[in-house]
Amino acid sequence: MTFSPLAEISQVMQSYFTGLYHADSNRLRRVFHPHLAYVCATEGDELYLDLETYMARIDKREAPADRGEERRDEILDISIAGDRLAHVRARMTMMGRTYHDELTLIRQDMAWRIVTKVFSYIPRTD
Repeated sequence: MTFSPLAEISQVMQSYFTGLYHADSNRLRRVFHPHLAYVCATEGDELYLDLETYMARIDKREAPADRGEERRDEILDISIAGDRLAHVRARMTMMGRTYHDELTLIRQDMAWRIVTKVFSYIPRTD
């Protein structure tokens, strides 16, 4: 089997987007590292969470899919820095906001996992 970091990271990102769209903490746990650092960098709404606290919030959230929201997400850039480190810039629109994500991934035990999620958001204007 050929190691293809770009394809593997893209697959992780699709699971990430799907997990957020469906508020599926089980799916998200498969893409997040157990030591996730979750940081909201939006001025006035700064927030720092660990994985368990974030998953508890996901479990309480009404899923954008259940509200009939259109799914809009995209990978803006993937930067691979060796066999075990990558960075992804992504954008997703849901819950009345456009989110800009800066994600750091590490490869551990033959799988890529998001270890940091730093993001900001702006209200959707369309």
